[in-house]
Amino acid sequence: MIDNPDIGVPAPAWKRLRFEATAAAAEEPSLSSYLSAAILTHTTLGQALSYHLAEKLSNLVVGTQQVRHVISGAYESERNLVSLAEADLQAVLERDPACRGVLQPFLFFKGFLALQTHRIAHELWRQGRETLAFHFQSRASELFDVDIHPAARIGGGVMLDHASGITIGETAVVGEGCSLLHGVTLGGTGKEVGDRHPKIGRGVLLSVGAKILGNITIGDEAKVAAGSVVLKDVPAHCTVAGVPAKVVGGPSCCQPAKTMDQGIPDQTGI
Repeated sequence: MIDNPDIGVPAPAWKRLRFEATAAAAEEPSLSSYLSAAILTHTTLGQALSYHLAEKLSNLVVGTQQVRHVISGAYESERNLVSLAEADLQAVLERDPACRGVLQPFLFFKGFLALQTHRIAHELWRQGRETLAFHFQSRASELFDVDIHPAARIGGGVMLDHASGITIGETAVVGEGCSLLHGVTLGGTGKEVGDRHPKIGRGVLLSVGAKILGNITIGDEAKVAAGSVVLKDVPAHCTVAGVPAKVVGGPSCCQPAKTMDQGIPDQTGI
């Protein structure tokens, strides 16, 4: 039982993870050692994340203990990182009907793991450790099929659902509470330099295969339908669809990123 987690994590999330890990170890003895090493031997969520991510990300270039040291250092230097991880866990739990608890995303969901890897890479980038940040980006791309530039800024409570093929460019910004499905691209439109990637507002739903290109803005709680190519700004609370995308309805359902409603509103003329 943890009374005072030391890296800024509210106790209930950590307690729930430990509870689920203990139950899973009892139900599946073949995984008990793994669950113990990854979760139950640690005293905080930050320590468990450091261990688990290091086991995933290490290779012959940078060993497990080195990676774990880097991640632990990032959590110590920016204590909000663990709070962000907790918010991301909660987002998956609330929005993914296939998720049965916090243990699943923590151990197995590559969207969650890729996002936490990016958060570490982004902290390294902020510290001026660009080469190591790129190493973490490369490992996440290899392992999780998610390619996020270390400089990209991503708010808390974000879900990368299924995650395969997600690409986010250097100057992109993703607001709090967004949901991105597999195949989403936040990219540029050519070889331009400088601020060239999309700015995604709060609570936006980017559905399967959506491509948002250029230094454009997607307004708060907007929805981009599956397979759309967005080349212009999208107003808040609107739904866009098509190639190129056009406004097809609005306002969309309240909080589309939370409801995960990917339907197109039956409204026209907006």
